[in-house]
Amino acid sequence: MSGALKEFTDQNFASEVLSCGLPVVVDFWAERCGPCKMLAPILEGLAAEYEGTVAIGKLNVDTYPETASKYRIMNLPTLLFFKDGNIVEQHVGLLAKGPLKAKIDGAFKG
Repeated sequence: MSGALKEFTDQNFASEVLSCGLPVVVDFWAERCGPCKMLAPILEGLAAEYEGTVAIGKLNVDTYPETASKYRIMNLPTLLFFKDGNIVEQHVGLLAKGPLKAKIDGAFKG
């Protein structure tokens, strides 16, 4: 993972996502998920682009099932958009960079 792209875990989710001073995009993913692998470089680029304004990171549902279960993640990849600890947007499935950037801007700039 790039320096800007964060790794979320069951242990750090509350502090890194729910209590973060920035809006946060969480990618729920798994190694076995082909679309997740295609989304990874897009997220790395956007994490660097939005660094300091929006936190972007990944949570591996196989390694950290507790958080995935809490948010009822059934399909991968699932993106949850958090602002002030609350989900303000979500998306299931692969998105190209342009549409994902538009979704981030729409969720957090409005």
